[in-house]
Amino acid sequence: MPVSAIRRSKLLLIAVAIALVGGASLANLATAAPNPPGNNGTIKIDGVPFDDAPNNEPHVGCTFQVDFYGYDQGDLFADVLFEAHPPTGPVQTLLTDTVFIGEDDNAGGGSEAGLDASETYTLDFDGIEPHPNQGFHVKLTVHADGSQGADTKYKVFWVTGCEVPPTTTTTTTTVPTTTTLPTTTTSSTTTSSSTTSTSGSTTSTSEPTTSSEPTTSSNPPTSS
Repeated sequence: MPVSAIRRSKLLLIAVAIALVGGASLANLATAAPNPPGNNGTIKIDGVPFDDAPNNEPHVGCTFQVDFYGYDQGDLFADVLFEAHPPTGPVQTLLTDTVFIGEDDNAGGGSEAGLDASETYTLDFDGIEPHPNQGFHVKLTVHADGSQGADTKYKVFWVTGCEVPPTTTTTTTTVPTTTTLPTTTTSSTTTSSSTTSTSGSTTSTSEPTTSSEPTTSSNPPTSS
């Protein structure tokens, strides 16, 4: 093979190698670079035990977390609104909050690396009748700063374990106790009646006389 052909082959191989290395580098840069500003970010509902995994749990206990992923970096906040949602009661506000979400850029997206904030909540369902099996139905609305265009995220989920047990009222009736002591009445009546007559009549009181002396004859016998 001529020398010139060998040289051309070597140059071609070098060019291919450079192109492959350059392409891989550009791909890595594109992956690491954050997305341009826009309607970035996502929210997830997290139940106990809490973690950073970007999985959404539609059934949680009375205490739960809201996780914010992939939002833009800056002085950015999210306005959080929880509302009661049919079929458990009419629509009414349960809680509002403001959460800082601009800690870092959105390079991590919706992965654990993109976690920007986690907030823990316990809602008050006073006056709302829960579903007998599912609990309370809740709608979460989040308005995020920095978004271009639609800036609203929604989540609808069920909350259980917040039911207030029925109040048991115990009534104790105390009946007064009356103790009656026996009453002893002693009555003693003494009647004395004495009648004395002085009209000239004599009242004799004869006491029986008892003679205990023997009778003795002292005359001597007569001789004939």
